[in-house]
Amino acid sequence: MAAVTPDAKNHDGLGTLASRHVDVDELPWRKTRFPGIETKVLMEDTETGLSTALFKWAPGSELPLHVHVDIEQTYVLEGRLVDDEGEVTAGNFVWRPKDSRHIARAPDGALLIGFFLRPNNFLKPGD
Repeated sequence: MAAVTPDAKNHDGLGTLASRHVDVDELPWRKTRFPGIETKVLMEDTETGLSTALFKWAPGSELPLHVHVDIEQTYVLEGRLVDDEGEVTAGNFVWRPKDSRHIARAPDGALLIGFFLRPNNFLKPGD
């Protein structure tokens, strides 16, 4: 099986078809390459790019220009996520079509869960 929960201590030795229960509190927050944004990977398949992750954004943090290589889904648990098309507040959901692009910001900070079919492709300004 290619899908795993990195850092899950209770998954060793499970059978191929066994459910993977994830104690989210036990997973460490990991820094991303983007200042002020940390993640807990709940599930990832490195072969396909499928992933589900929690993201914690510090106030004022920004995810630079990127294109969604496939559909992306985001549910905001706390705070708000803002881009040029609007904002998603706590308790609300946004999904973005394949090939959409934007810069995402968390002016006041945010906690969200993201569902990805494939990883984002980050662009340089002007791309």
